[in-house]
Amino acid sequence: MSRRDAREVALKLVFEYIFTGEEKRDLVDEYTAEFDADDLSYVNVVYFGIIGHYDDLNEKISNTIEKFSFERLYKMDLAIIMLGLYEILYMESIPYKVSVDEALTLAQKYSTEKSIKYINGVLSKFAR
Repeated sequence: MSRRDAREVALKLVFEYIFTGEEKRDLVDEYTAEFDADDLSYVNVVYFGIIGHYDDLNEKISNTIEKFSFERLYKMDLAIIMLGLYEILYMESIPYKVSVDEALTLAQKYSTEKSIKYINGVLSKFAR
């Protein structure tokens, strides 16, 4: 597996959390069964870190987004922004440009062309 695979798993877990509000340790174990120690650690740090900072991340995103109300933001876009923002704010070992680029790669796979530009704009504000 790779860090990109780990990011994708973390995104799926965060997306699930946005809808359920429930921590899913069993899903983490299931999705990461074949991960090496570094990628497993990344998923755990990001997923449980986002849960731990969930309200703060939502507030930061809500105060930054333009053109949409927070409630109308696509949930997948919210999950992508949240993942990128968590890395920017709390994972100093990952350069912010990498966090933004990886978020845009996820958006290319899971969202729309308009969303890619929007996510880039939102995360770029935090990266400054």
